[in-house]
Amino acid sequence: MKLHHEKIAATLILAGLILLSIVIGVADINTETIVLSRIPRTMAAVLAGASLAIAGLIIQILVRNKFVEPGTTGSTEAAMLGVLCVTIFAPGLSIILKMLCAVFSSLVGTIGFLSLAKNLPNDQPLLIPLVGLIYAGVIGAGVTFLAYQGDLLQYLGVWMSGEFSGILSGRYEILWLAGIAAIVAYLSADQLTVVGLGEAATINLGLNYSQVMMVGVATVAMVTGIVVVTIGILPFIGLVVPNVVSRLMGDNLKQALPRVAFLGGILVLSSDIIGRIIRFPYEIPAGTIFGVIGAAVFLYLLLKRPSNG
Repeated sequence: MKLHHEKIAATLILAGLILLSIVIGVADINTETIVLSRIPRTMAAVLAGASLAIAGLIIQILVRNKFVEPGTTGSTEAAMLGVLCVTIFAPGLSIILKMLCAVFSSLVGTIGFLSLAKNLPNDQPLLIPLVGLIYAGVIGAGVTFLAYQGDLLQYLGVWMSGEFSGILSGRYEILWLAGIAAIVAYLSADQLTVVGLGEAATINLGLNYSQVMMVGVATVAMVTGIVVVTIGILPFIGLVVPNVVSRLMGDNLKQALPRVAFLGGILVLSSDIIGRIIRFPYEIPAGTIFGVIGAAVFLYLLLKRPSNG
């Protein structure tokens, strides 16, 4: 009964936010505005938030650390590197090919971080995100250098802002691929949970450790690459949302994934709505809004001990 009430409440909240997002804006409301701009923008916020939250949960399971997300493992910076290289050397490529380059680059970057994390001691949980931040910082510095050399710092600023004002019909649809990746993660939830127990336990339970790891890593890379190409960077989503859900209901991945998706979509859409209201008719990027909120929430979760039981 409690689970049923939770689903109804989450659905009503999300539906209310979707309706609010559609009616808020500078332009007059008409059929063309709603179809070409408001609905695509709203769906992009929901899809980006849900998929990034799931990607954060998956990378936390794979690394067995609650303090990591795509933005602290080099995945996001590697995706930006891929997009930047395509922009410099092959600017005429289609958005799909740019997305594939970003996904491949993010995949390589994520595998590189996992290789580093594998050699770190598990009894020092803060060491892994610290190494991840350094690793991401090195890649990010390379991205900035290349952007400076190619006179593309302005594009880099756009990719780092995480905003939805440029989303129109025809420019967000690849985000549905991120949603498909999230569904694949849900179907593989039991295997990913076992992988989170470690390589030895996974092999003893009859699963192919490397194969399941690649499914998880590929999901994280695909989601990160797609979101960077279409939206930009949305910080803290993959870090805060899984931790909030974990505090409320534990670490059952299959039960947590739908809640993580709902909460991620709700928070990103709320951030986008707040960004449109605060300085109306101007906008503050959703990434900036949630960056402030997410940092505060994560510090609260970090400093507050969970109650027993």
